[in-house]
Amino acid sequence: MNGIFIIAHAPLAAALRQCVLHVFPDAADAVVALDIQPNVPPEESLAQARALLRQMHLPQTLVVADVFGATPCNVAQKLIDGVNSKLITGVNLPMLLRTVSYRHESLDALISRAMIGATQGVIQVAVTAPQNQARRTTHDQDHRDHQQ
Repeated sequence: MNGIFIIAHAPLAAALRQCVLHVFPDAADAVVALDIQPNVPPEESLAQARALLRQMHLPQTLVVADVFGATPCNVAQKLIDGVNSKLITGVNLPMLLRTVSYRHESLDALISRAMIGATQGVIQVAVTAPQNQARRTTHDQDHRDHQQ
């Protein structure tokens, strides 16, 4: 089983973890989060991240960060250096839900699943979508004609 480590600007990492555990409460041991606080030096955040990674006791970990080039991602890049982990940025909830669903697959397969979840989870919803349509209040008989 793979671990999933969320590193993001505070309070995003903890919030994403809570959302994941709402859907998958059995994944609590496999999903950890580190909120990067604005006034904490990156070296201190890296030390916290290393401690959390050690506590997971899992052979492999997928690390996900929010924004490429920002402090959480920079900390994550240093975290995975020399350990059996991989890093993806642009974390979103659909990515995490897909990742947790497939956390028992190989790390490379998990990365593919995460990327698919992230991109397929971003959808433009039209104003004319069925859920936005006014409900029919009259009881026309012609809509039942096909039921004979």
